[in-house]
Amino acid sequence: MEFRKYQHIERFGTDDVKGINLGTCYIFPKIDGTNASVWLDGGEVKAGSRNRELTLENDNQGFYAYIKKLDNIESFLKDHPYLRLYGEWLVPHSLKTYREDAWREFYVFDVMHEFENDEYEYLIYPEYKDLLEYYDIEYIPPLAVIENPKRKNLVNQLDKTGQYLIKDGEGDGEGIVIKNYDFENKYGRTVWAKMVTSRFKEKHHKEMGAPKIKGSKSVEEKIITKYVTKPLIEKEYTKIVNEKDGWKSQYIPMLFGRVFHALVTEETWDIIKKFNKPTIDFSDLRELTIYKIKQVKPKLF
Repeated sequence: MEFRKYQHIERFGTDDVKGINLGTCYIFPKIDGTNASVWLDGGEVKAGSRNRELTLENDNQGFYAYIKKLDNIESFLKDHPYLRLYGEWLVPHSLKTYREDAWREFYVFDVMHEFENDEYEYLIYPEYKDLLEYYDIEYIPPLAVIENPKRKNLVNQLDKTGQYLIKDGEGDGEGIVIKNYDFENKYGRTVWAKMVTSRFKEKHHKEMGAPKIKGSKSVEEKIITKYVTKPLIEKEYTKIVNEKDGWKSQYIPMLFGRVFHALVTEETWDIIKKFNKPTIDFSDLRELTIYKIKQVKPKLF
C-alpha cells in the first residue's frame, strides 16, 4: 500500500454532509493534534502526516520514530496488511489543556479496509473496537450513539468533550465528529461532519489569526437571505405599529413571531420548489430570522 491522504471532514450544515444525521450516528470527540496514518508496505511499517509519507529524516514532530518503536502496531499491520490506521498524534497545537499523560500518543479514529482494485471502505466502530483492543492500540471512543440526531442533540454533545483527555476543570475539547457509516453524500462519497466548540474557536483564532473563510451556506441561511427581506420585516413592523397605535419594546416577541409566521405560511411552497425539497431545521430557521430582524432594525433593540 502507498500513502493515502485522509478525507476532509466537512462542517455540519453544509451541502457536502446534508442528511448525515438521518440514521445511526456515532458522535466522537475531536482532539487537537496533528493528522497521522500508519500502514504496511512490503512488510515495512510506514507512516504519514496529513499530506505526505514520513521518513526518519523527514518526520512530523517525531511521529514516525514513535511508531517504529511500537511492536503492537507492527503486529497488528502484519496480521492485517489490508488495513490502514488513521488517527491523531497528540502534540501541542491550539489547545494546551490536555492531561500530561495524554501527550505524544497516537489515538486511532478510523480504520480503513483497502482492496486490490484500489477501492476501500471504513470499518464501523463496533468492528474495529475489539480488534484494536486485542492489540492494545489506543483509539477514540464515541461520546454517544444517536438515532436521527437534531442539531440541538449534537450541540449537547459539545458539552461532553471536556470529559475526554482534558484536565479536570479545564473546559471543553476541540469539538465533535459525526459519523454515519451508511451515509453517502450527493456526490457518492463517504464523508464525516464536524462541529467545533466556541472555546476552541476562540483559542484557535488567538493563535492562528482570524481565518479567511469561503464556504457554502446552509439551506437555512440561503432561505433567510432570499425570503426574510427588509420589506417583509418593515411590513410586519408597520402592521404592529398601526394595530397598537405606536411601538413599545414589549412588542419585540410579536415582531419575531409574525415575520417567522409570514415566512413559513407564505413562502414554504416556493422554498420547496426553489431548494428541491430541502431538509430544514426550523429551530435554526427561526433563530436566523430573529438575527436578520436585529440586523435590519437595530434601533429596536
